[in-house]
Amino acid sequence: MLVCTATLSTTVWAATDAKSVAYTAAKDAASTEFKLAKSKCDAITGNPKDVCIAEAKATRVHAEANAKAEYKNTLAARTSARKDIANVDYDLEKTKCGSMNGNDKDVCVKQATANKVAALADAKADKKVVEARVDANDDKVKAEYKLALEKCDALAGQGKDNCVAAAKSKFGK
Repeated sequence: MLVCTATLSTTVWAATDAKSVAYTAAKDAASTEFKLAKSKCDAITGNPKDVCIAEAKATRVHAEANAKAEYKNTLAARTSARKDIANVDYDLEKTKCGSMNGNDKDVCVKQATANKVAALADAKADKKVVEARVDANDDKVKAEYKLALEKCDALAGQGKDNCVAAAKSKFGK
């Protein structure tokens, strides 16, 4: 029994450690790519340089946010990643508007804002959909468990005990 527990603990630790290593590697790669891309921007001036730097930053944020979401593997982490990406994409789009003037610039900024609002709304809506599906699944499992227990009531003695034990095992109770 102790050997099984130790093996299971080691397996879980190894999986967690592998995820941690992958996450760290992804962050390091994103940082390295950002520095390389940003250094290429040094030869550029004006708004094109600002756009170049914003693109490098957006690429880094995309990679880091996705890596963090994958590492944490939670709904909150995935939603947070989508929000971070929406914000950095907005910053990039707004920076691209910097070279424009007058109404074209105003329209460009409004479009960037609309894209950000849409991306944030989608992230929020998707989170609610997933939460609703989880709640619905929980309700279905509870109902199926109650049904299984009700079927066991028709039995007596050891048969009923076995039926209840099987239902509890099947539904994790």
